[in-house]
Amino acid sequence: MIEALDHIVASTAALEAGIRGCELVLGRRAEHGVIGLGNVRLAIRDAVGAEGLTSLCFAVGDPVKAQSLLERRGLPTRQEADGLHVAPLATHGVPVTLAARRTHALSPLADADADPDAAVAGLDHVVIRTPDPERAVALYAGRLGLSLRLDRSEPAWGARLLFFRCGDLVVEVAHELKRGIGEGPDRLWGLSWRVPDIAKAHGRLRAAGVEVSAIRAGRRPHTEVFTVKSHTAGVPTLMLGPDPRQKDGERRR
Repeated sequence: MIEALDHIVASTAALEAGIRGCELVLGRRAEHGVIGLGNVRLAIRDAVGAEGLTSLCFAVGDPVKAQSLLERRGLPTRQEADGLHVAPLATHGVPVTLAARRTHALSPLADADADPDAAVAGLDHVVIRTPDPERAVALYAGRLGLSLRLDRSEPAWGARLLFFRCGDLVVEVAHELKRGIGEGPDRLWGLSWRVPDIAKAHGRLRAAGVEVSAIRAGRRPHTEVFTVKSHTAGVPTLMLGPDPRQKDGERRR
């Protein structure tokens, strides 16, 4: 049913500043507040209430068949101009829409003379926080039909992580172990973006005055990451790229 993630909405009370900040961080130009990242679009919208990540829209091949299947699986829906909206109560508070699949081109570089290896090339994963991981499995795997690829509790991280494959990216659902199981809503939380060259992306952002962490080893083997701490429209943001010291199977020393 679901073939990919079509777009994500980030909402901010300072819309123009939010758009400029996202253009700077991603290295891509926005058109009408939308930035194309190859495998997904990021839409920056004026906040009405909540700020940060505020909705997900999944791509489906046939919205009519998808609506029928969701209704049979106990997910009430309503059709609106922008797609098929699933009742928020059924998705535990995460606004979810389904729409017909379309292709996504990379938006032009924000600076035409910039090195494309220093700009974001696509989304690696979107993070959702949940108080109840089993409830999340029932929703994302059982009802929405995403493939559960990883279910791992890691005491060193203090979290249980669930990875659901969605096209060529991952919907990551995280549960904080020390809090135990709860009944509150799930919450859209953060984004991890792919960059071809982690050092170039880090240098570009530092030179532009964006606050970033040091580059560190990623949790995924053979990757490096850094955290973006400003200009993100209030969305926790991670940059992820290949470890340049890992080539042709060579072990990192």
